[in-house]
Amino acid sequence: MLFKIEPNAHSWAIIGSCVATLAIILVAGLWPFHSPKNDVTWLAGGNGIRIGNHGCLVSSGPLRAYDSKDNSSGSLELWIKPAFATKGRRTILAFEGPGDDATAFSLQQNGNTLIIQRKNTDVNGVLHTAEFVFREALVGDSRTELTVTMGPHDTRVYRNGVLATTSLLIGNPTPVFAGRLVLGNFLNVGGTWPGQVYGLAIYGRQLAPEEVTSHYEEWNNSHQPTVTQQERPVALYSFTERAGRTVHDQLGSHNNLLIPERYLVLHPQFLSAPWRHFRSTPGYWKDVAINIIGFVPFGFSFFAYFSTVRVSKKAALIAVLLGFFTSLTIEVLQAWLPTRNSGINDLITNTLGTGLGVLLCRSPLIRIVLGN
Repeated sequence: MLFKIEPNAHSWAIIGSCVATLAIILVAGLWPFHSPKNDVTWLAGGNGIRIGNHGCLVSSGPLRAYDSKDNSSGSLELWIKPAFATKGRRTILAFEGPGDDATAFSLQQNGNTLIIQRKNTDVNGVLHTAEFVFREALVGDSRTELTVTMGPHDTRVYRNGVLATTSLLIGNPTPVFAGRLVLGNFLNVGGTWPGQVYGLAIYGRQLAPEEVTSHYEEWNNSHQPTVTQQERPVALYSFTERAGRTVHDQLGSHNNLLIPERYLVLHPQFLSAPWRHFRSTPGYWKDVAINIIGFVPFGFSFFAYFSTVRVSKKAALIAVLLGFFTSLTIEVLQAWLPTRNSGINDLITNTLGTGLGVLLCRSPLIRIVLGN
């Protein structure tokens, strides 16, 4: 039961603290309250696009059928100039896989490191993510041509036409380069890769080393490879439009790259499981600490309110439940905000922070200050 006490200056201070804490948390959790304008622009005076802070491109449809005879092999050629100001992993491009928004393939950057992820299944049919790290792949602020070729048993990376590294793949690969393509962003969470893109070619087979070298020279001389019937790509984007919201497939198909008006995440997650976000990195633990500490004032203020202003014997429980439902409301709304990520891990850490705020307010020294 709640017992209302006549407000005084002390009580109004606690009420003001509750209102201010709640407002700050809602702003911090939901800002900017809408999807920002898609930050993708054409380069001035040349071919290519620049992807900014919140930018992405998506293909108009799947690149090929999942049930093709040989969809475990493929190659892509990509001309880029990455920006190095952003810390942490950023996805340069990603492909959908079969099933519920599964990422079949992704190419990521972390500093000067290139990270390749592709799916495979073990002998028991369990799906795994094979991760291949290529350090010192991106050096300096210069244009780089990357070619990734994938076969049933290996992945090869070429830089500027020269084989740089090879990784063996254990198990059975899942289809590659089959679903929709996202350029400049993760498939299911926000996190833009800032940089410039000058050309992209996608093939349905593993290119031979001599083909890679020949294509590099052709890209370097004429800004796209010579298309023959034998080497015909699945899709070819040379970014020569210089205006508009469509990057056309040069092969004449209708599978173009679209530049949405607003920044988006193709498959936004809703209350995703904690292990899907776990990374054993300082940045991950920093986010955990921020989520906990950010709700400590909430637990402190609302416990003080329910124990001194509107007295209840269950003040601690009420404060923690309010913290939980406030966090739940934020996480639900974040599923519609592409700049935010909706996850259960934030719900857990926010509730923990509320509980710590309650414990802090219940300490003997604080109780003396509050007059209890």
